[in-house]
Amino acid sequence: MSLRLIKTAAYFDGVSIHRNGPYLIEIHRGYIAAILNGEDIRLRLNVEENDVLETSFLMPGLVDAHVHVFLDGAELNFKARSDYQKSDFENMMATAQSNISKTVKAGITLFRDAGDKFGVNHATRNELLNDNDIPLTIRSPGFGIKKPKRYGGFIARDLVDIRHADTTVGEIARDSNDLKIILTGIIDFKAGEVKGDPQFTLEELSALVDISHAKGMQTFAHCSGLAGLELAVKARVDSIEHGFFMNKEILEKMAEHQIAWVPTFSPVYFQWKHPEYAGWDESTVGNLRKIIDSHYQHVKIAQALGVLLVAGSDAGSYGVDHGRALIDELLHFLAAGLSLEETLTSATSRPRMLWSLPSANIEVGNQIDVVGYKSCPLKKAKNFYLPSFTVKADTFTAHNI
Repeated sequence: MSLRLIKTAAYFDGVSIHRNGPYLIEIHRGYIAAILNGEDIRLRLNVEENDVLETSFLMPGLVDAHVHVFLDGAELNFKARSDYQKSDFENMMATAQSNISKTVKAGITLFRDAGDKFGVNHATRNELLNDNDIPLTIRSPGFGIKKPKRYGGFIARDLVDIRHADTTVGEIARDSNDLKIILTGIIDFKAGEVKGDPQFTLEELSALVDISHAKGMQTFAHCSGLAGLELAVKARVDSIEHGFFMNKEILEKMAEHQIAWVPTFSPVYFQWKHPEYAGWDESTVGNLRKIIDSHYQHVKIAQALGVLLVAGSDAGSYGVDHGRALIDELLHFLAAGLSLEETLTSATSRPRMLWSLPSANIEVGNQIDVVGYKSCPLKKAKNFYLPSFTVKADTFTAHNI
């Protein structure tokens, strides 16, 4: 069938919420042909008998900007997580397929992987390119770049000498959508800080950014702590991932240079909410709470300054399960004081715009790429956990949730 109809009580078009429904979305050959309201709906439905898919709320398909598809975030046994990285490629691909299923059921139609040294992200992306039954697209960097003997060995390969950067980045660019740079280490929760100096100097980082841009790739940097954040801004990376221990001065520079920020609340929030898994003492739990509260504060400041906020869950990290973790992230944005429209923009239209992808906004002329909900999330935000279907191009995919 080349023509489909979706009737919705309200919708978010990628920028604004339209509440005065019902609305009728006509889809012809995978594109939005018309958006009708009021009397026009009755007239249209009287012209011809059609099956109409009805929903309470519709919006562009969700985007998760930071995912590790080869990791199982629901696995909470530390030894099992460590042993997994010694397992074979087939086992990792099976984990990725399970994660894909969870992702689709959450209403996500696009995500950006954030690196793995095993090649599962590329392999999964390429499989989906040839599978029209799964309404999901993956951006993949392959593996990231790090310095030897520094954090990130499970998601990146070593750049031993910056003089080889052009060759190394060129090899990555042959089959990758973006360049992932491991700029800093992880947070020492007991100390309440990021330990160690940044992995790259300003000159090295600037060279990586320039080379990546010359080869048609954007850069996104794993980065927390003031020393790393200052370098990332000076080198003009395209996106800062995590960004814990942020301050207003850095945010002002990010706004000036249009550097995106993917705050990834979820991994730290899980450690705070469930300290029993890692055995954190009261002092460490206090540090975790301070980090989260500071993140809320600075995300709100970022929004006020015009920083390009983008939602990303860091799915695959400890306690961060694929799919629903992005909804967790949206609720964190709301808790930080962002409006619902700004929050939804961060997970729909903005990442697509930043990555120079076709718009999925609900507008006449755009290719259809939407998620629908039986229970309206405008009334209760937790309804975002329960999508009922996605439509990508001319295919309906129902979710039995």
